[in-house]
Amino acid sequence: MIEVNNLVKRYGDKTALHGISFGVKSGEIVGLLGLNGAGKSTMMNIITGYISPTSGTVHINGHDIVRESNDAKRVIGFLPEQFAFYPDMRVMEYLHFVCDLQGYSRDKKQREAHLYGIMDQVGVKHMAGRMIRNLSKGYKQRVGFAQALIGSPKVLVLDEPTVGLDPSQIIEIRQLIKDVGYESTVVVSSHILSEIQAICSRVIVIHEGRLVADDAPENLMQSLRSTNRLAVRIVGSSEDIERALSAVENIKKLTLLPQREAGAEDFLIIGRRNKDIRQDVFRALAKANLPLLHTYGHDLSLEDVFMHLTLRENKEESKG
Repeated sequence: MIEVNNLVKRYGDKTALHGISFGVKSGEIVGLLGLNGAGKSTMMNIITGYISPTSGTVHINGHDIVRESNDAKRVIGFLPEQFAFYPDMRVMEYLHFVCDLQGYSRDKKQREAHLYGIMDQVGVKHMAGRMIRNLSKGYKQRVGFAQALIGSPKVLVLDEPTVGLDPSQIIEIRQLIKDVGYESTVVVSSHILSEIQAICSRVIVIHEGRLVADDAPENLMQSLRSTNRLAVRIVGSSEDIERALSAVENIKKLTLLPQREAGAEDFLIIGRRNKDIRQDVFRALAKANLPLLHTYGHDLSLEDVFMHLTLRENKEESKG
């Protein structure tokens, strides 16, 4: 549905995107993740045809976004980060205005049925007659979502869709995105890691205009999990536990964690690289008669993955 090939964007001497390539299949919800200034909004604006690339191509449903812009844009719904409304318009009036701009159906009954369906879907049907200026931030975001759905687009592009919303509004918008994902291909840009992890089946990480990762969130986290990093809960004093584990040759670092259970201590154990320390830890504790209540891999969040990827990228650039 979306094919991005060797995309480059320069602004004078500054290069915002460095030869990025990826594809998005029909029905996928893909997260575009990166720090502020990483190139996410530039990527979104090129995909939606708002700006042109310096070089490279973008195809939407088989149409080149530059050479066949009208055909490509017909299948795209876009919610930009900074969305502009006419505050003195009523919600229904504004959506009719967007229909006029997009050339969507002049048949009044067909158009109103379409718009009422969208408003019902995003939860603003009861606000149809309200002035936009009188709506809360959450409802304004829903109206922005509604205009992006006009024409039932096959591709929906959302740039920071939950920015500025409170927790309950964020949960509502997340559910809307998931619901739309059953019918459309969705690309969501965000710098909020939990946002991407909650709604996306795939993550594309951009750092300083370069693509540094493209995979499912769980695969990215799994790739950094290892057998040399354990969190454990052990019955005994911290002194006895540290003494017993000091005999394990390949332990590099031992960190006492906050106590969660009376009579037991939690530790984070980090072993030397590429060394499986699990059996040695078990034997050392058994020898010292220190019962092991619980052991688990120290799971990584998407934030850990992001920091690992961006730090690795910076190190490679400094070597170059």
